[in-house]
Amino acid sequence: MRVGVHINRFDHPRGAVALGPELAAAGAAAEAAGVSWLSVMDHYFQMEGNGGAENAMLEAYTTLGFLAAHTSTVTLGTLVTGVSYRHPGLLAKIATTLDVLSGGRAALGIGAAWYDREHEGLGVPFPPLAERFERLEETLRICLRMWDPSANGPFEGKHYRLAETLCVPAPVSAPRPEIMIGGGGEKKTLRLVAQYGDACNLFASSPREVAHKLDVLRGHCETVGRPYEKIRRTILHAGYQDESGLDDFTREMGEYAGLGVDTVILAPSVDDPAAWIGRAVAPAVERLADLG
Repeated sequence: MRVGVHINRFDHPRGAVALGPELAAAGAAAEAAGVSWLSVMDHYFQMEGNGGAENAMLEAYTTLGFLAAHTSTVTLGTLVTGVSYRHPGLLAKIATTLDVLSGGRAALGIGAAWYDREHEGLGVPFPPLAERFERLEETLRICLRMWDPSANGPFEGKHYRLAETLCVPAPVSAPRPEIMIGGGGEKKTLRLVAQYGDACNLFASSPREVAHKLDVLRGHCETVGRPYEKIRRTILHAGYQDESGLDDFTREMGEYAGLGVDTVILAPSVDDPAAWIGRAVAPAVERLADLG
């Protein structure tokens, strides 16, 4: 089993001036530890559960571009971009630019969005949930069109209309950046994973709950005629924070590995992720490498 890191806090004891060096150090620490995935949160405002809107939040793709310049092997992405945050044509262009400049290390993490306060606060339209899912499906179709050099032409959807799906330069990853769809909604989200996704991301609520979600995903794959094995299964785990809990964590991850989970993504609850990666994540990478 592989290990990823998700940075979701951007406060630092020394203030904003320390964020650049801290993130550069976190990238270096992640690669030194053998981490396979490095993501950042994509929000306008910090979530209430992490201190609220008055706490620091960086723009995600600018941050990923910075991390791309300070890393060389780790996959970079968001966990996850809300579909309402950026026009899909622009989002595809942004993700492509990250992929090109990182040497093919970009992933597109995407979901239906949920945080109404940040939309209202910055004046960004926040459609009803059903419409957001319609927009999510159209966005996935647009990104796939823009990453297909043979498919340039108009796109006519219910919510988006593009005269051209032109994207030059094309991504350098083969065949294109991985699409990771976040969320465990059984009727809509997991159906979109089956139809369009290369990877899913579920909360590590319990092995039993994740097993159920994966069974639902398998059913959607059968319905749309997609091989279930083609979809990489990942989980987000916020509980493991310290090497003292490594034995229990390893046993728990063994259960998830038995379900076919490929990667566990860990999120620090501290404001100095570089030191945390060296202290807690590096031992987990070594321990979980034997699970599969």
